[in-house]
Amino acid sequence: MARLGLILGVLVCAAAGCDGIRSRPGTVTVRIAGEPFTMDVSADDASRIRGLRGVTEIPPDGGMIFIFPDSQVRSFLMRDCLIDIDVMFLDPQGRVTAVHTMPVEPPRRADEAPPEYERRLPLYPSGYPAQFAIELRAGTLDRLGVEVNSRIPLDLPRLKALAR
Repeated sequence: MARLGLILGVLVCAAAGCDGIRSRPGTVTVRIAGEPFTMDVSADDASRIRGLRGVTEIPPDGGMIFIFPDSQVRSFLMRDCLIDIDVMFLDPQGRVTAVHTMPVEPPRRADEAPPEYERRLPLYPSGYPAQFAIELRAGTLDRLGVEVNSRIPLDLPRLKALAR
């Protein structure tokens, strides 16, 4: 019986990434510059489009990871976002391709059609093909010293399997 418990413990540890930190359902823990961040997972079109829209606060140790099924040059924008956000794009190996701080944009005006609103929003590009993007509280990437070519350790097979 003790052996079965040990086997189950190893399986749970493997499923959790074995970093000693448990993620809540719908999240993964990512270590950035040695600090753990609990990331909400955005792995399908609907959640990627929604992103952090309407969020009024990102916890200091929280954020969102966007997982795409492939690697392409990508751009994000601040559609209906209420707070400044840091974003970093990562290639399929977890290397940072671009880092941006995205400030809040003026909201859509009552007389402004959605396509017109989106055309006026600045785009924040990945620079190179990216399969992942991580959004954090503004100022976090500077504080951690994350820059282009930094490597972020990710459970790549597990994350790639989540993408839809």
